[in-house]
Amino acid sequence: MKASRIFLVAVGITYLYLAAWCSLKPSETSQLVGFELRPGSGQSEFFVVYGGLELGLACIFLLPLIQPKQLQSSLLACLIVHACLVLFRSVSFFLYSDIQPMTYKLAVGEWIIFLGAVGLTWRKTQTTNASLRDGTLT
Repeated sequence: MKASRIFLVAVGITYLYLAAWCSLKPSETSQLVGFELRPGSGQSEFFVVYGGLELGLACIFLLPLIQPKQLQSSLLACLIVHACLVLFRSVSFFLYSDIQPMTYKLAVGEWIIFLGAVGLTWRKTQTTNASLRDGTLT
């Protein structure tokens, strides 16, 4: 459980950083991923999705710090979110060309988080199953 908590804190802090970076420097961050910010609606959409949504994800991943019983829920949310990101990112690499270097860096980060969440979820499942077999589940 300690590894899961440390993992989620690291992921949560990463998302806090990304939310702040995208919100405070939208022109810079959007350019790095090849996103064109159009005045008004484009700026609003980028601010909401890349700022607001990433802040929301950070809150989900950091929630176990103030509500420890939410650890498994937050880890499951992390796994689901990153499974979807990895799926769509991987498909996008086959659909589109001229991918920016920053996009590849983000993909690597998404894969690392996804695999970390898979490993920690699997580990928790194995521990729970062993406890059920031994009769030591509390």
